[in-house]
Amino acid sequence: MDAVDIARRFALGGATRLSDGPVARGKQGVVWRLETTDGSWAVKVLFDRSGEDEVRLATGFQEAACTAGVPAPQVRRTTQGRVLATVEGRHVRVYEWVDLSAPDSCLDPALVGAVVAAIHQVSVTDLGGLIDPWYHEPVGADRWDQLVEQLLAAGAPFAGRLADLREELVALESWIEQPQLLRNCHRDLWADNVLPTADGGVCVIDWDNSGPADPSQELGCVLFEFARDDPGRTRALTNAYEQAGGPARV
Repeated sequence: MDAVDIARRFALGGATRLSDGPVARGKQGVVWRLETTDGSWAVKVLFDRSGEDEVRLATGFQEAACTAGVPAPQVRRTTQGRVLATVEGRHVRVYEWVDLSAPDSCLDPALVGAVVAAIHQVSVTDLGGLIDPWYHEPVGADRWDQLVEQLLAAGAPFAGRLADLREELVALESWIEQPQLLRNCHRDLWADNVLPTADGGVCVIDWDNSGPADPSQELGCVLFEFARDDPGRTRALTNAYEQAGGPARV
C-alpha cells in the first residue's frame, strides 16, 4: 500500500513506516499499522467495497461514543470529511492506534459492566431503520436440517457434531424473544471486541455492525461471554452496569 498517499488523504502527518503486512484480521478486513510524524494509526483495508451511506450510521455512533467517554479508537476522517478512501483500488479507513492485549473473557466484570452501560447511554438521533432479521429471527428446524445435509454432503469435519446438536439448537431458538426497547447498540460485544489495554482498562473495537437493538438482549450476551456460570461475576457485572446508569435489565 502507498503509505504516503494514505497519510496525505487522512492528514496523518508525514509517513515514516508502514507495517510489512497486516497486523490483525477481522471478518470485514485486515489492519495495517502506519507510523507517521503525528503518531500511530490503524489502517483497515476492507475486503468488500462499501459506500459512505453504508458506514455513516455506525461511524457516527462510534464517534458519539468516543465523545461520551466510551474507551474506543477515535475515527480519523479524510481531509474531505469522508470515512472511506480508495487506495490502489481498495477501500480503506483509519483509526487512532491503541495497543491492545489478547481477548480475555475473564476481564474485571465490574469494568465490563460500566463500559457497556456507557455504550447504552450514548445518545444518537438516527437508529437506522428496522433491525435486520438476522439479529432476532430463529434459523428454524427446516433450515438447520438443510444445513446439516449440505455439510454432510460436502464432507465438513464438524457436520456430525452439528447434526448431534440439531435438537438442542432448535429448542434453544424457542427462547428467542422479539426486541422491545430499541436504541443503538454495539451488537458485537464479545471478548474479541472488548480488549484489555496496558493501563488496566479496556477498549471497545469493531463498531462496524452497530445499530438498533434491545440493550437488555445485548446485556444478556455480555453476561454469557464475561460471566458464564459464575454467580459472583454475574452480580459484579450487573451491579456495575446499573450503578453506571445502564438502562437494561435481565
